[in-house]
Amino acid sequence: MSTIQLGYGRGTIQFDYDPANLEVLKPQERLHPALTDAEIAVALDTPIDSPPLNEVIQSGDTVLIVASDATRATGSAQIINLIVRRLIQSGIAPKDIAIIFATGIHRAVRLEEKMELLTPFIAQRIRTIDHDAYDSATLIKLGTTERGTPIKVNRALKDFDKVILTGGVGFHYFAGFGGGRKAICPGLASAQTIEATHMLALDFEHGGRRDGVGAGLLDNNAVHHECERIAAMINPAFSINAIVNERAEPEKVFAGHWRTAHLQACSKYVDEHSVRISERREVVIVSCGGLPYDINMIQAHKALDMAAHACVDGGTIIFLAECIDGPGRSDFMKWFDSADSRALENRLREAYEVNGQTAWALLTKAERFRVRIITNLSENETRRMRLMPAHSLDEVLAAIPSSAKGYIMPRGGALLPVID
Repeated sequence: MSTIQLGYGRGTIQFDYDPANLEVLKPQERLHPALTDAEIAVALDTPIDSPPLNEVIQSGDTVLIVASDATRATGSAQIINLIVRRLIQSGIAPKDIAIIFATGIHRAVRLEEKMELLTPFIAQRIRTIDHDAYDSATLIKLGTTERGTPIKVNRALKDFDKVILTGGVGFHYFAGFGGGRKAICPGLASAQTIEATHMLALDFEHGGRRDGVGAGLLDNNAVHHECERIAAMINPAFSINAIVNERAEPEKVFAGHWRTAHLQACSKYVDEHSVRISERREVVIVSCGGLPYDINMIQAHKALDMAAHACVDGGTIIFLAECIDGPGRSDFMKWFDSADSRALENRLREAYEVNGQTAWALLTKAERFRVRIITNLSENETRRMRLMPAHSLDEVLAAIPSSAKGYIMPRGGALLPVID
């Protein structure tokens, strides 16, 4: 027998398994050590398709730094600290620097989360701005895209001379990858703009997902391209996106032009975080990887989406997702009043909402697989989502034939299984 620790919230769940039956799926690359400050400084000095940061920012500029919220692991505490120090060394006064959290339609960032995301030193000295996608007084309209998407974003993006994006690159189940342009849209867009871009993930004419939309896909991804068009209206001055290791530390950074550097990061990420499998199997044990990946069900679902690539239809997915923040939004659960995923999709046709699409994606998986979940969510919540609650891994495995073959995915959202 072998032993593995699977992330669950801020802790882990220990699991003994037989490697003859259960294969552990991990990124192809070994664990990289965290980058030092000096190594990140080199990236700022030798950026991709851009002058160095100290040439992009001029003395006297006002600078807005865009940061991810507590649902993302981006290495922001280290990276933003270095950016602020570099800006001050370049002659930018601390009063002329602000940090805005790209929350999209998520809840606001709590004070204790700001301390973790920025370090207490930065959070107490640099002004922070909370984005509210529903507050028209804080939004500015920039026109519409060729598709007719209304472009409304936080007016702070136009109030500062220079905008610097930060973020993390990882798989996203319909935008292809996180990071880059997503710091602007959906991160700092209005609810109306977010809805219009996310709606492009669904094919309302033929049903289901639109072609080209999915994890690791960018070339023909309508959601990605629309978000890029909106980010181009802002034309950020600089960006730095991180790939983090399993300890949520930056192991690689890609600094430079907001589009080019992000695309290089995505290319590297898919190379290192795809795993070839010869077959789908009957059992998949998937952990989100702990916080922040399992902070709520809306975020945790991303790991379930990746596990679906490795499980046979009708198979069992054992899903570890603490969800300390519950479902993620108070209006998320209403979608599971639908009789099935087809009925839910019809509701979306009539009255689309962003989180209704996440609910639809979750429900389609609950219908394809037997999803047993170990979670902090209530039994009522899990059963409404058509997920079957469990108290332990051993409880679920006891009901599965010992000869059943399967996979273990310790960092579910960070790994894309691909059939050979």
